Order: sequence, then structure tokens, then C-alpha cells
Amino acid sequence: MTASDDGSAALTQLGRHTPAPNSPEEAVLERVPAPYPGKRYLVRFTAPEFTSLCPVTGQPDFAHIVIDYVPDQWIVESKSLKLFLTSFRNHGAFHEACSVQIATTLVDLLSPVWLRIGAYWYPRGGIPIDVFWQTGAPPADVWIPSQDVPTYRGRG
Repeated sequence: MTASDDGSAALTQLGRHTPAPNSPEEAVLERVPAPYPGKRYLVRFTAPEFTSLCPVTGQPDFAHIVIDYVPDQWIVESKSLKLFLTSFRNHGAFHEACSVQIATTLVDLLSPVWLRIGAYWYPRGGIPIDVFWQTGAPPADVWIPSQDVPTYRGRG
């Protein structure tokens, strides 16, 4: 994670060729000052093609990830978030670990007013696993739309 406390740290990835990191630990998440500090609004990132690896078999796991957060002083720089999410492609961890790691890493970087993640994992072995986590009760003064990701229904 990078950025000085006053937001003056130069972004190291935006506008530059940046290879995908090999792991979440190598990824550099960056933040910039929120454009409207003191105002309450929701930011949503959707990653419908998220991939990680099963830590036991090494087989790929796929998820549709939705991240909602209400900024305080910081917003995440989106290219760094894309690279961070991409870094899980070579990362072996269970669905629950990947989902909560993404959310808590963002919370540690941004100190948002509120954050939630909905991780809708596609089935392996016939069972989809969906993981949901949030920092606490959502703020009452912010419109927070439903994530509207249908649960897995199978074929037929």
C-alpha cells in the first residue's frame, strides 16, 4: 500500500505500463484524496471475472465480486485496484480468505466510512460459496443499492 498521509505521494502505476503482480502481497494498492471529503456517497467496483486458485488442488476458482464503500478522506485508485484483484490469479486461498482479504486490505488503506464486499463464487464440486462482509451498519444518509447478483441456479 502506498500514499503519504497528506495524499502527496505520486501514483506509481497510473499512466504507466505496470505488469500484473504475482501475489496480493506484491500488489501495490494506491489511494488518492477523496474529491468530496465530508459528503456521503457510495463507490461501487464490480469484478465479474475474478479468479484465484484452490489452495488444495491448484484449480482455478471464479467469482463475481462487488465492492461498495463510502469514502471518508481517501478513494482507491482504480488501476491499482484492478492490478490488486488480478494478483489473486496465482494466489491459493479458500473463497472466504480471498473475499475478506480484499475487503480488509481496502479498509486498512482507505479507512472508509463504510465498506462491504459481496463475493459470489461459482460452484466447484456442485456447491457455490458466497461470502459477505462489511465494516458495520451502513450509513443512514447514503443510498446503498442492492448488489443484485443472482444466486447460482444451475442449468435447466
